[in-house]
Amino acid sequence: KKMGEVCLARVDERLIHGQVMTNLSKKSGANSIFIVDDMVANDNFMKNIFLSAGSRTGLKVQIYTLEGAVKYWEETQFENYKCILLTKTIDTMYELAKAGVKMKEVNLGGIAKKPNTVAILSAVCIKAEDAKHLQEMHDDMGIQDIYFQTIPSAKRIELAEALKKF
Repeated sequence: KKMGEVCLARVDERLIHGQVMTNLSKKSGANSIFIVDDMVANDNFMKNIFLSAGSRTGLKVQIYTLEGAVKYWEETQFENYKCILLTKTIDTMYELAKAGVKMKEVNLGGIAKKPNTVAILSAVCIKAEDAKHLQEMHDDMGIQDIYFQTIPSAKRIELAEALKKF
């Protein structure tokens, strides 16, 4: 039975932008990008922007609501796609992991500063609740590799180090 694979799960509020996806897909061996975001999935204008941004990377782009993505995983295990799984929030990624979507590696790449957040990198700021969820993903859901890094060539901070800030 064929089974898809999440090559890389990434949390980035900007989703697809610039050269990041091209670099990440080369590095990870992905052939597709799955965006999981209720707002984008339900907004045709935004959806088309990301579909065209994605097609420039040469990867197949699919956009799902959280519920749709979970259903697609449960029914097909993402078929034979090797995807970069993209969400805007740690919450959405946490819900995907909790629903059983298998991911080996979660990259926190872009979350803007908001009230009550702590900067792990200047472009990646998280709340205490996010930290708790990431810890749970690591300890209880078996996702070994959780790290903060904006682009593949930038400084990388491991989860354990980030959690010391809380």
